[in-house]
Amino acid sequence: MSLLHYFRTPALSPSHNLALLSSVQQTISSHITQIQTEFCFNIEVDGPLTEDQNNLLIWLLRETFQPGGFADHSFLVGNGPVIEVGPRMNFSTAWSTNATSIFHACGLGQISRIERSRRYLLTGRLDLAQCDAFAAMVHDRMTECRYLDPLDSFTSGVTPEPTFDIPVIEEGRLALERINREMGLAFDDWDLNYYTDLFLDKIKRNPTNVECFDIAQSNSEHSRHWFFRGRIVIDGEEMPEHLIAMIQKPLKANPNNSTIAFKDNSSALRGYPIRTILPTHPGNPGPFTLEERIYDIIFTAETHNFPSGVAPFPGAETGTGGRIRDVQATGRGALVVAGTAAYCVGNLFIPGYDLPWEDAAFKYPVNLATPLQIEIHASNGASDYGNKFGEPMIQGYTRSFGLRLPGGERREYIKPIMFSGGIGQMDARHTNKEKPQPKMLVTKIGGPAYRIGMGGGAASSMVQGENEAELDFNAVQRGDAEMEQKLNRVIRACVELGDENPIVSIHDQGAGGNCNVLKEIVEPEGARIDIRSVIVGDNTLSVLEIWGAEFQENSALLVRPENADLFDALCKREKMLYAFVGEVTGDGKIVVYDRESDTTPVDLDLDKVLGDMPQKTFAFDRFSIKRQALSLPDPLGVDEALDRVLRLVSVGSKRFLTNKVDRSVTGLIAQQQCVGPLQLPVADVAVIAQSHFSTTGAATAIGEQPIKGLIDPAAMARMCVGEMLTNIAWAQISAVEDIKCSGNWMWAAKLPGEGAILYDAAEALV
Repeated sequence: MSLLHYFRTPALSPSHNLALLSSVQQTISSHITQIQTEFCFNIEVDGPLTEDQNNLLIWLLRETFQPGGFADHSFLVGNGPVIEVGPRMNFSTAWSTNATSIFHACGLGQISRIERSRRYLLTGRLDLAQCDAFAAMVHDRMTECRYLDPLDSFTSGVTPEPTFDIPVIEEGRLALERINREMGLAFDDWDLNYYTDLFLDKIKRNPTNVECFDIAQSNSEHSRHWFFRGRIVIDGEEMPEHLIAMIQKPLKANPNNSTIAFKDNSSALRGYPIRTILPTHPGNPGPFTLEERIYDIIFTAETHNFPSGVAPFPGAETGTGGRIRDVQATGRGALVVAGTAAYCVGNLFIPGYDLPWEDAAFKYPVNLATPLQIEIHASNGASDYGNKFGEPMIQGYTRSFGLRLPGGERREYIKPIMFSGGIGQMDARHTNKEKPQPKMLVTKIGGPAYRIGMGGGAASSMVQGENEAELDFNAVQRGDAEMEQKLNRVIRACVELGDENPIVSIHDQGAGGNCNVLKEIVEPEGARIDIRSVIVGDNTLSVLEIWGAEFQENSALLVRPENADLFDALCKREKMLYAFVGEVTGDGKIVVYDRESDTTPVDLDLDKVLGDMPQKTFAFDRFSIKRQALSLPDPLGVDEALDRVLRLVSVGSKRFLTNKVDRSVTGLIAQQQCVGPLQLPVADVAVIAQSHFSTTGAATAIGEQPIKGLIDPAAMARMCVGEMLTNIAWAQISAVEDIKCSGNWMWAAKLPGEGAILYDAAEALV
């Protein structure tokens, strides 16, 4: 394989270039007088291109609408250092995936990968340290790197690590402690004791490194919520219920219209018969017709805090992508409608915008982005993903907070909160996933596997600062909204088939990748997985990486053998990658077979590593927070007080969030956050319609009062509920029939005068 190189200039618009130059002159060197930029297209070809193919390649790269500025040589001319930055070699970018797909569709099958780097020529005097500082300014260190020399290959130089045994039989717990440190598995004392006993006394063999990584991700705090399901002991007294049980209490007292709660990927409530347009032949060409279906309304929510702190843009976009897949993976498949988002960060320290309450002495971890970077780039990532996928963002909030308490304790969002919520709907016939049965096909659908998202479940479960920075790098993911849209179209076609839906069960792939999602979907029956059937985008991946990487835009399904051809046709129609990677066995074991080495890297009983495992115990002692009476600066006039209030990001204009995101795509949005002829972002409630031809829909509102929790948690909860109810009251609906509890509220509602149901989706937040 060889690389072709083409160049296009400029890489930055004049306004962006001017802003970058100004920033460089202020922060790095005032001697820089000019910055020239260009893109370099690095194109991997498996064979020679004909003259016609080469002309076609150039025509596509020129983007047709950009006159001039394109050649097979660099445009950067002058004295000064040239700094080039671009994607890391360990995975193809989403841009590369889509560009390669276009090339193949145009007959350029010899092109296997293309990546785009950015080149900067700085005119002026810079030393090596200043060049490094500039490179750090213009690239994301988690997903990109600096190219010291022009690329001549995409090879990463990585040799796949073989599967090996961890000597627990010989060394006991010490062997697990060592692998825990080296791989960042986030095992605590309970984990180390439990798994030492499991392999030493019950299974009576050494675990493989793949098995250790497997159980660390799938049984991490992130994935299993040990704290919320654990025994809570306060001042030596055990609480009568764990936290999840407390949240479930209102539902058990009055389930009413809940059809899914505290199970599956979303919560759902009984919807309405609606008239909607559906294809007469789903998955095949044909006209649309109006049909009547009963669609239940669903809501899901999650946070993507750790990834958004380490790499704000990709972390937040994959948070949105994962939550979209949660909607898709409800029941036997569901339909995405709209999204909500929220961001909580520390003190912003906006240059030239001093705020009197921000303490300049506060320090931030070097492996996390700054609060200002997170506020800007995380919201950009979430908005960008929704825009590319085609999901409107119709509600949200943001908050910045950092404070030193009177006793000296610092309270601040060091690791941010990136909240993503979604509204969807599903055919009422598809509410319940069917149980796995022997011979069912274990299916993976979505993008290929890369060395990304390694160990994210464990990394996000750690106390900040416990993990090695390089392991945080490994845990970073990438988003590919176009790939997820292909996946969405396959699921939509399956849903539209109604009773003929080939999906038996579906789960979103999240932290832990295959090792988590494939165990979950076959529990308790078990399965045998052929690891080499998993589609990979990097042939240097080890078995551990194929089994444990979280690579995005992927879901797991169960399909009956008799429906394999139907499912194959739906995927081919959408050019969607999929693979039947194994089959359900019925023996209760998860077995991973590697045909290349004729080994079995994983052979575990599901009930011992995923079933009803013992609770963890968490002990706390109450302590009083030192408080002092409220004191205001003296003198503080009304004008200055008002000025300070309006400078709070939670109070000021949200145009920086709303003006970059689509808020109405699909035609189903009845109310979003911008209202009136000037489109001011002041709406407190968002409303969606279930179809273009019916008068039913859903309304959602978010209540958040976290700072009051520093004084009185109960007051915070009451204020959250009050805020949500007040917000929802602005929706033009009436006759509340059932209020369940606090959390993130959603109404399934008919239009005015026809009744409404209030529903709590707090369980999805846990």
